Amino acid sequence: MSFTYDYPRPAVTVDCVVFGLQEQRLRVLLIRRGRPPFEGQWALPGGFVDMDEDLEASARRELQEETGLRDIFLEQLYTFGMPGRDPRGRTISVAYYALVNTVNHPPRADDDAAEAEWVDVDRARTLAFDHDEILATALARLRGKVRYQPIGFELLPRKFTLSQLQQLYEVILERELDKRNFRRRILAMDLLVELDEKQQDVSHRAARLYRFDKRKYRSLEESGFVFEL
Repeated sequence: MSFTYDYPRPAVTVDCVVFGLQEQRLRVLLIRRGRPPFEGQWALPGGFVDMDEDLEASARRELQEETGLRDIFLEQLYTFGMPGRDPRGRTISVAYYALVNTVNHPPRADDDAAEAEWVDVDRARTLAFDHDEILATALARLRGKVRYQPIGFELLPRKFTLSQLQQLYEVILERELDKRNFRRRILAMDLLVELDEKQQDVSHRAARLYRFDKRKYRSLEESGFVFEL
C-alpha cells in the first residue's frame, strides 16, 4: 500500500566535531572540501544520511570515509536546522562530537575531502556552512561535560602521568589548576590504577604512569557515584 506525503522532505546530514590534544593544545579535525558548495574551504567532516541508515551509523561512516577515523568515542551533540544553512536546499544536520587520542588516530583525507588536518580550535574560523556555530556548541559542551564525566581520558594515551592529566583539564578549561588539590581530588576517586611503570624518554625525572579504570567507573556510576572536578 502506498501513501501520499503532503509535506516537503528536507535532507538530513550529520556533522562531526572531532577533538584531539596535540602539543598541549586543543585541536579540531577539519577537512578541506573537494566539491561544491564551499569547494576548497575548511569544514567539519560529515555528509548525507542514507535512507536506511541510523544517524550514529551515518556519522561513523562519514568519519571513516572522509578521515579514516573509526572505533572512537562519539556522542550526539545538537540538531541544526536554520533555513538557508545549506545552499543546496533545506537541510537539517544532526551534529556529533568525538574525542580521540591523536597519536593513535592520524587522519587521512578520502572520499570528497581534499585534505584532513588537526587545527587549533582558536584558529578554526570561517568554516563552511554553519560549522562555526556547530564547533562553538561542541566546545561549550566539552568544557561543561568534562567536569562531571570522565570523557577527557579519551584524549589521553592509555598510560599517562598525573601531570599530563592535569594539563589536559587546564587546556580544555582554559585556566590553571592547583597541582596539590587536583591530585588529591582525582586520586580520592580511586579510578586510576597506578602502574609499575614510569614515563620513558624524558629529560626530567621520570613520573609514574597511571591508567583509567573504566570498568570500575561504570560499576560505581550504577551505584550513584558522581564524577566531579
